[in-house]
Amino acid sequence: MPEPRRMQIGEVAERTGLSLRTIRYYGEMGLVEPSARSRGGFRLYTETDVDRLNLIKRMKPLEFSLEETRELLETLDRLNSGETSSEEHKALSERLDAFEATIAARCRALREQLAMAEEFAGHLREQRTRNNATT
Repeated sequence: MPEPRRMQIGEVAERTGLSLRTIRYYGEMGLVEPSARSRGGFRLYTETDVDRLNLIKRMKPLEFSLEETRELLETLDRLNSGETSSEEHKALSERLDAFEATIAARCRALREQLAMAEEFAGHLREQRTRNNATT
């Protein structure tokens, strides 16, 4: 199997839309570690690392805490390891189900907030139209 392509942090930042500082911070928090280091000590990332960073990025607007993010990543890592007993696999799947339910609830709340914001914007447009008509 060929060795995975490795990218420096700048390319990863460009691909994910995250700042260098944010990527380093996620590393410090143990959420995503560089897969390797260059001879000069530069962080090197793989496509798998980029996918992990994108997953973390998607969790941010849903207001997941770092601890919740870590828990989800650990759950996914264990499920993907193929090294779980059937009992552990069931428990991990249930944790994943709970995350999915939380995500669905937070998405509903965001849709409700968006609907309220759009209604408010429409109300302001109507006010402006009425005010312009009387001038």
